[in-house]
Amino acid sequence: MSTTPQFGTAEYKSPSGPDRCKSCQQELTGAYFRINGLLACENCTRKLQAQTPNDSHSAYVRGILFGVGGAIVGLILYSAFGIITGIEIGYVALAVGWLVGTAIKKGSNGIGGRRYQIAAVALTYAAVSMSAVPIGISYLMKEKKSAAAALSHSPSGSAATDTNSGSLSADGSIAVQPAKQKIGIGAAVGALLFAGLASPFLELQGGFSGVIGLVIIFVGMRIAWKMAGAPRLEILGPFQANAPPQPARGA
Repeated sequence: MSTTPQFGTAEYKSPSGPDRCKSCQQELTGAYFRINGLLACENCTRKLQAQTPNDSHSAYVRGILFGVGGAIVGLILYSAFGIITGIEIGYVALAVGWLVGTAIKKGSNGIGGRRYQIAAVALTYAAVSMSAVPIGISYLMKEKKSAAAALSHSPSGSAATDTNSGSLSADGSIAVQPAKQKIGIGAAVGALLFAGLASPFLELQGGFSGVIGLVIIFVGMRIAWKMAGAPRLEILGPFQANAPPQPARGA
């Protein structure tokens, strides 16, 4: 038998005979408790309470760090799936939600709770939405290669235009175009982040497939929410086993 008392599902009715502790199977005498609806002796109850981890700032930080790691792995997984298969509706979002929720629960040593759930939902959405950035970059690179290959096979490709310095005018002269204003690295990163986080809603312009994709993301977030929840532990008592009946009032 495991050293940690196990109280999984509710079971209010006891078999025929004396009431026994669900974990150690000892007959209940004296004080006893109900843990998630199951009978438990005082010794097993105290042992379970001592082994239940307490929430703390360090546990939360560790859970978040594990969750960030899970989100990064999920982002890579989602991006690789989209780039390789070209499938826009990302069912991998369900796996990402499970991965992030499990990582947070593992990092917090199984504590879980509301703030862990909020973090799991946010990280899941960030991982799935930001995968649009590497997928989009991959798509643009493929398009650029295709355009370059088509231009190289074109008879007039060598004398067409110079996109860096200018363009060929009607009289054969080169019209110099003004240099494009360079965008700072910070602004470029910010634009990518905004585009990535907004991508699930921008895909709604694609019609029904965008709606399905957004629904799947929310289901993945729901999975992360459930995985990062606190374990159910309801302890009622103490009660007295074989307690004498209370005398009627006025007797």
